[in-house]
Amino acid sequence: MGICLRRREFIAGLGGVAAWPLTASAQQRAMPVIGYLSNGSPEQSAPSVAATAFRNGLSEMGYAEGRNVTIEYRSAEGHYDRLPGLADELVLRRVAVIAAASTPAALAAKAATATIPIIFLGGVDPIKIGLVASFNRPGGNLTGVTGLSGDLGAKRLGLLHELLPRAARFAVLIDPNATTGESAPREVQAAAGSINQQIEVLHASTNREINTAFESLVQKRVDALLVGSNALFINRTVQLVTLAAHHRVPTIYPTREFVESGGLMSYGSRRLDGYRQAGIYVGRILKGEKPADLPVVQPTKFEFVINLQTARTLGLDIPPTLLALADEVIE
Repeated sequence: MGICLRRREFIAGLGGVAAWPLTASAQQRAMPVIGYLSNGSPEQSAPSVAATAFRNGLSEMGYAEGRNVTIEYRSAEGHYDRLPGLADELVLRRVAVIAAASTPAALAAKAATATIPIIFLGGVDPIKIGLVASFNRPGGNLTGVTGLSGDLGAKRLGLLHELLPRAARFAVLIDPNATTGESAPREVQAAAGSINQQIEVLHASTNREINTAFESLVQKRVDALLVGSNALFINRTVQLVTLAAHHRVPTIYPTREFVESGGLMSYGSRRLDGYRQAGIYVGRILKGEKPADLPVVQPTKFEFVINLQTARTLGLDIPPTLLALADEVIE
């Protein structure tokens, strides 16, 4: 299959070269092109906050967009099924390296090319899903940054339980169309069983389904919610935080951006630091290093953030033990 893929890339690349004006071809030789592939959402523009952090990492390696490097942005606008076609577009464009800004994007890029270097950013174990052979020696044409956020469901449930020790029913919200979150419900369900709690697994893959999920929370009298680390939800921070506030559901999220937007609590790695590190790795690839020789960057610390103002709005008293655990408390 690798030979077929490489042959497809070669033929596609020839077609692309023939179609470009001579000036564009000359420009590409002088200025490398980076492909930036993301799930995105209809509410986001390509140069999002995450992309800015990525460009900051590039800058640390001496690269600036428009000065000595070009970035071709491709966003699936929240539709996972568009990612393979967008990855193929970047292969046809003959980019020097692909930055895959989510695990689904990384899987699409990996399927599209076995030769173009790929730097991924994901929340799950990249070995488990076949992106790399190992953390220290990735092998192949992929390496990148993992937040391991998908493995933290049990920890988040424990924090919610400490906040609401008398709660009878919790829920976890996941995106069933994500190809990387299959183990999350089982992990959380096992953790719930260990503390004799019920756990509802709710599914949502669109804005409308997210709204419906919150209506279901109210109907089922769920006491608190865990939001999964799926890229879909990270791209819909404002919607989720607004719904949690409207329905008065205590919620814990995978990244601090939710809490900064008014969410109650979060536990996970620093997402924007990961994008910055991905930018650094892309710069190292442009300078001649190989993905196989760059170890996958893993988080050295997970942070716990609490929004006290949101807690007061919900009528919650944060236990002193939780406040002592918090890395940051937003007043």
